[in-house]
Amino acid sequence: MEIKDNTFSRQFETYFNEHLVTLEYSFQDKKIFLTRLNLPDGFDNEEFITEFLSEIMQIATENKWKVVPVFPKIAAFFRKNPVFKSLLPPGIRL
Repeated sequence: MEIKDNTFSRQFETYFNEHLVTLEYSFQDKKIFLTRLNLPDGFDNEEFITEFLSEIMQIATENKWKVVPVFPKIAAFFRKNPVFKSLLPPGIRL
C-alpha cells in the first residue's frame, strides 16, 4: 500500500479502488493527533482500514512519534490491536 504524507493538508492519503482515503492529523511536540478518518460513502472494508492504520503506526514508530487517537474509529483500532499501544503517550487509556 502506498501512503502519501500530504503535509500541506496535514493528512495521510492512499487510494482504494480509485477512491481517496485520508487520515487527518496535527502535531504537538513529538505527538501526532489522529483527528479524522475520511472514507468514501458506503465504505466498510475493515481489513483495508486496519492495513492503512497499521502502516501509519509503522510510520509513527519509525519517526518515534507518540500517537493520540482523537477519532473514535482510530481509538477502536488501538483496542483491537494492542501491539500498537506502546505508541500511546503516558496517561492515554482506551
